Amino acid sequence: MKTSANVVVHPLTAADAQARALLRSVLAPHKGEVHGMALRPAFDAIMRQTPAAAGVEYSRDTIAEVPGIWCRTTDPTDRTILWLHGGWFVGGSADAYRNFVGHFAGRAGAAAFIPDYRLAPEHPYPAAVEDVCAAYKGLFDRGLPNIVVAGDSAGGALALELFAWVKHNEFPARPKGAVLISPITDLSLSGASWESRDAADVLFTKEQARELIALYLGDADPSRPFSALTQDIAGFPPLRIHVGDDEVLLDDSVRLAQHAEEAGVDVRLDVWEGMLHGFPAALATFEAASRALDEIAAFIRAS
Repeated sequence: MKTSANVVVHPLTAADAQARALLRSVLAPHKGEVHGMALRPAFDAIMRQTPAAAGVEYSRDTIAEVPGIWCRTTDPTDRTILWLHGGWFVGGSADAYRNFVGHFAGRAGAAAFIPDYRLAPEHPYPAAVEDVCAAYKGLFDRGLPNIVVAGDSAGGALALELFAWVKHNEFPARPKGAVLISPITDLSLSGASWESRDAADVLFTKEQARELIALYLGDADPSRPFSALTQDIAGFPPLRIHVGDDEVLLDDSVRLAQHAEEAGVDVRLDVWEGMLHGFPAALATFEAASRALDEIAAFIRAS
């Protein structure tokens, strides 16, 4: 159901409502339990539960000194996906994400590279940003100009940093498009949904998020990372943003979409009722996950 020119709200299906209730009973008692680097094994274990995609091959590579994993279909188009994984800047890995990203590669008929950018706290800001920009430039240097950048959660924040870098440096080729899934766009955590969706969100607490962001920033001035909500984003590539209505990061997406529209950026926001953070990875659980993947794949193909 369209609610405005650039916002689409997807109603919760009966099957997904039942799946959500079951998942809530499992996750809610453990909300906010994991802190700091302890996030890594728990997060990777969750991502590895995504079933493997059919017809996708995986290989390791290093691009511009940034290691990572390729996910390739047997008959790809000329589109390349640069997938920036989530994990609150502290966790996540190319290996844990390979099955999830493989579904995008398969459905979009594209080759996707997942860089293992450096993680905090060992490598605080701006290490991850530097790696992401190097990987993007490295793909271009390999003769792959038709790049769609995708990122979830912290990966969404890094994607926006990349777009600012491309714009500031007048790089010869901007991304053909961008897909952001539940992106972190406000490191100050000022969104109203941190309170309004606190009861609905079964994963994160504000205190937990603040601790993780502090690890990412290290000794850096908190104003140094690019703020997609307040700084100039005119000229950014077309944005497609997907977010669950039951997550504390909802406002990070809503406000980004509003700011992008005001800046003249081609943007569409898809809000999925009843869905939690990172729901597209839950292909074995939610109908909405497969529907979101199809929407995203269609956008990548058309970019």
